Amino acid sequence: MSGRSQLFDYNEIWSLLPHEFPFQFVDRVLEFEDGRRIVTLKNVSIDEPFFRGHFPGMPVMPGVLICEALAQAGALLAHRSRDGVQPGNVVVLAGLDKARFRRPVVPGDQLHLEVSLLKRHRPLWRMHGVARVEGQMVAEAELSAMEVERTRHP
Repeated sequence: MSGRSQLFDYNEIWSLLPHEFPFQFVDRVLEFEDGRRIVTLKNVSIDEPFFRGHFPGMPVMPGVLICEALAQAGALLAHRSRDGVQPGNVVVLAGLDKARFRRPVVPGDQLHLEVSLLKRHRPLWRMHGVARVEGQMVAEAELSAMEVERTRHP
């Protein structure tokens, strides 16, 4: 399925990802191919809390948060793929390889996060992520993720 996916409304994204504001970095799912790839959108606003300290007078989205956004997109791919994440489990980032940053992401940018599945052997997922702004690559990385049981802490 391509285009705006009916499978992912705002509430479903929030229910699938264990993150909360200000640490959720997926605003919308733009494309979804079952078991293959996902493209999500993160609107980068000047109101993001990390801009206050990174860097004052020259706001830049930290590269590690771009990687986190890719990991969250990958988690959505894993959750909604046929024979995906087991009920009651979440996907956590287990490794990051070959991360490269090409240009800064700044307030006003729309970050398009494309994640493709490379390999899966439950509970491990291996994915490749590319972040783009206006069609230009700003970052890429290989992501390793693992399914774990969702637990709640008091």
